[in-house]
Amino acid sequence: MAENSNNVVYLDEDSAPRYLHYAEDFLTYKFPAGTRAIYANPPMKPIENRGAAIRYALNHPEGDVDPLFAQLEPGMKVAIAIDDISVPLPPMKTPDIRQEVLEIVVQMLEDHGVEDIEMFMALALHRRMTPAEIKRSVGAKIFDKYYPERLYNMDAEDPDSMVYLGQTDHGEDVEVVRAAAESDLLIYVNVNYVPMNGGYKSIGTGMSGYKSIRHHHNPDTIAKSDSYMDPENSALYDSNTRIGKFINEKLNVFHIETALNNKMYDDNLDFLAKNEDDWTGADHMKFRSFRWALNKAPRAAKRALFHKVPAPYGLIGVFAGETEATHAKTLEKCWQQHAVEVEGQSDVVIYGIPFESPYNVNSIMNPLLVRVMALGYFFNMYRGKPLIKKDGTLIITHPCYDEFDPDHHPSYIEFFNRCLPETRNSHKLAHKFEQEFAHNPSYIEMFRRGNAYHGVHPFYMWYWCENGANHVGRVIVVGAENEHVPERLGWERAETMDDALEMAKETHGPSPSISLLNHPPYIITDVK
Repeated sequence: MAENSNNVVYLDEDSAPRYLHYAEDFLTYKFPAGTRAIYANPPMKPIENRGAAIRYALNHPEGDVDPLFAQLEPGMKVAIAIDDISVPLPPMKTPDIRQEVLEIVVQMLEDHGVEDIEMFMALALHRRMTPAEIKRSVGAKIFDKYYPERLYNMDAEDPDSMVYLGQTDHGEDVEVVRAAAESDLLIYVNVNYVPMNGGYKSIGTGMSGYKSIRHHHNPDTIAKSDSYMDPENSALYDSNTRIGKFINEKLNVFHIETALNNKMYDDNLDFLAKNEDDWTGADHMKFRSFRWALNKAPRAAKRALFHKVPAPYGLIGVFAGETEATHAKTLEKCWQQHAVEVEGQSDVVIYGIPFESPYNVNSIMNPLLVRVMALGYFFNMYRGKPLIKKDGTLIITHPCYDEFDPDHHPSYIEFFNRCLPETRNSHKLAHKFEQEFAHNPSYIEMFRRGNAYHGVHPFYMWYWCENGANHVGRVIVVGAENEHVPERLGWERAETMDDALEMAKETHGPSPSISLLNHPPYIITDVK
């Protein structure tokens, strides 16, 4: 298959400078002729009548299951698991698709005499959502009626609210939220905008605690996963699938998945998703004005501004029913929206790291989250084979500030300052420190009573980079404002992009092949 000229552009001497995300700022650079610039597909046309699409999915389920209404009867107990704030990124404009699904589902339950309803945010080991964040996700109507007694954050460290279901045939422990385990019907409400979440992964992870998640969030399992984007080639998904199937055998599960397009920017900023050579004069003026304003603002103000700008995502698919059959339909939409065909790998791959990851919504992108975006998420956004050649050079742009949110990421601070100076080896970190952090009573208390990620979470962020770290030869950070953060992460630092490209030539010769990824919006390279 040939590269799509609308998505893949080879720069020449007359090409405009390209911009790169640089946390809460942007950098610009005129790349050498021959650089391959890769852009996201345009947003797919959204479904206009979301409510009708949701109702159709509930009434015409995938797989060998009855429609939702046919499974309902008075007096039954229903649990509803809801994806948390880690998806989508940035958070979508209201009404959130979760709200629209829940309002229809709850009305259907009530119409059929179902009164025993419990809803929980499927946090796994993520931080507790604030009341305002929950209300924004589910809408005022659901929130006001059910929060906090029958709508709440799950607590994976509360032994009274978790139930052990047994072991898979591979010896993997399976525990889930009690409300789900004791329900007559479990409804899982998913938001999907890349192929990584949904399906058995959500069933097997979202409602679980450390006892279950440790079986697949570990260096060995992650290292065996060819791509997190492709469930067919992932040991991570193999384990999740076993656990998810085990749960489905024990519980009556009705899965609802919603696929979103990639319209991340509103009309004022949608030029950021376009080829810079196609920018209009007005686009250039808006970009210059935007950068000028950002340069004048302190970092905290810029961070607050970016976190307050929601994305106008559109719904491109909604499917419901049996978990595996439902997810297969969702994946079709995700690949259609996000996959971009490219021919061949590159010696050097370049991308900017933006201000947000799944784990710092309304918070700070700390050094470990910069690493997981570079080597965990963005590196793994491929199908077939990585965009970067084995032992290639990855160049990223980010200030790499040494900042942590003590409320959201307390265990990250200790991990960065105590564990990494001793070793960056994932297996050594797991062997020496993981259990201590996982069972640290202070971190458990902050996880349960505050808004902290679980004590073990920074280890999972480090492990998540295992494939990228093993594949890439070197990582060079352009614009890091200090020396010690890149060094502690095992990276090199370059003052400018010119310097970084010269460093890459030391490894790959005077004319390395270069690919520049213009994302977000997110791109999954389908490398031929």
